Amino acid sequence: MVKAIQHAMQSFAISVVTALGFSAASANYLYVFLISMLPIIELRGAIPVATALGLDPTVSYIIAIIGNILPVPFILLFITPFCNALKKTRLFRWFPEWLEKKVEKNEAKVTRYKNLGLFIFVAIPLPGTGAWTGALVASFIGYRFRDAFLTISGGVLTAGVIMSVGSLLVKFLFGLF
Repeated sequence: MVKAIQHAMQSFAISVVTALGFSAASANYLYVFLISMLPIIELRGAIPVATALGLDPTVSYIIAIIGNILPVPFILLFITPFCNALKKTRLFRWFPEWLEKKVEKNEAKVTRYKNLGLFIFVAIPLPGTGAWTGALVASFIGYRFRDAFLTISGGVLTAGVIMSVGSLLVKFLFGLF
């Protein structure tokens, strides 16, 4: 299943880049951009993929950051009204309830230290953390848009540095053997 999604994303990236008149090599950067936009995977997966593909680390970092931050304003602005609308339906009521449970699980980590808590939550590249979850938590607990967006963006920038250094270190160490 994962291989099928990966193949579909790579094919899509190649098709788009070729249609726009860019070289097929540019498709790898679009692929990194698309990976960084995905929930759960985000730039924590995109940067190691870029490193494995041998892409320029600085360009990959910038592209992954942009892709990871791009969904955040939409989540912050629209997830609460969207979930409120879904709660009124019988068929999709489970989705906002599931999201709220996920937020409740992470809410204490964030609210205890306010903006610093949200920053650390997004910046530390662990499973279940990141821009998507940080934006969900911030939205559900009522953070102001500006504060949440700036804090999450700072966390994404930091996570990107951590992942870039880690990926390059792993690549270097594997190159030794």
